[in-house]
Amino acid sequence: MPKRLALAGALLVAAALAAEAELPRQVTVATNPPGTTYYAVASGLAKVVSGSAGFQMVVQPHSGTSTMLPLLNTGEADFGLVNAVDVGLAYRGPGFRVGGRNPFPHAPNVRLVMRGSPLLVGLLVRKDSPIKSVHDVRGKRMTGEYPAHLAVWYNMFGHLASAGLAWNDVKIIPVPAVNDGVDALVQGRADVTEHALNSAKTKEADATLGVRHVSIDCSPEGEARLRAAVPGYYPRWVKAGTATAVVEDTCFIAYDTYLSAGKGVKDQVVEAALKALWENPGQLAPIHPMLKEWTRDRAVGGDVTIPYHAGAVRFYKERGAWKPELDQFQQKLLSLSP
Repeated sequence: MPKRLALAGALLVAAALAAEAELPRQVTVATNPPGTTYYAVASGLAKVVSGSAGFQMVVQPHSGTSTMLPLLNTGEADFGLVNAVDVGLAYRGPGFRVGGRNPFPHAPNVRLVMRGSPLLVGLLVRKDSPIKSVHDVRGKRMTGEYPAHLAVWYNMFGHLASAGLAWNDVKIIPVPAVNDGVDALVQGRADVTEHALNSAKTKEADATLGVRHVSIDCSPEGEARLRAAVPGYYPRWVKAGTATAVVEDTCFIAYDTYLSAGKGVKDQVVEAALKALWENPGQLAPIHPMLKEWTRDRAVGGDVTIPYHAGAVRFYKERGAWKPELDQFQQKLLSLSP
């Protein structure tokens, strides 16, 4: 018996060493440039993964989603931190458009590893504005076009869509990017713009003249319009006084952040990264506020825009987090990209 136990133990050690040998020394996680929230979040994830996955995860900054996703698609980058809307458009390809647009290069090989915290974006007006909700913006001067910041074009499109409105229902004030939109509001050239919840730019505008967020349409009908208009968007309420410019309970657009990987990344690499994050949730929250919702409860679910990586599916199934109905949802997602 002792010999058999010794043999079994030796086999387990050998198997563990073989699995470890299959892991690379280093992987990359592509994200936005230094100074952005996504860079900070990616750095936090990389720190936790590097601490216990058996390999180093190195942050690789890029100018934006359009330059990052092709690298994930071809395997030149291993992992990537992306938002649900951009990566969903890229995954489904140029034949799928939102508001008549899909500027992203086709990336059919990108897969989801873990769903994380949402970004929240909200309409913003001057504090003394008569605009009380998105329904009041009809005929008003709204910032638009956003050629240097296409994600914000989709944000504004989603705000309008929740109320059954479109761009031709407002007077468009062209701006290049999201901060320029807030400048237009402060300078009196626009009546309504948008920005992320509790952003530095919103705080600056509030200190300058006083601003407040106003709600999208969060009725069941409004939510249905929002979800149909932009796959990946959903509504979320923010309580009064919990953030700058939230003077009453306000409904924002929310869309999730994904840790993604190329389809070709080995299953054991994805599983090792996931295991590090799954077993060390307490290490994430102190690093950055947006890492507070990188939890087991949010990691996996059916309300996503791209299919899960095969290694992630196996990981979640082994831990009982993968519900039976997700198999059908996964197959549906796999069929969406030509």
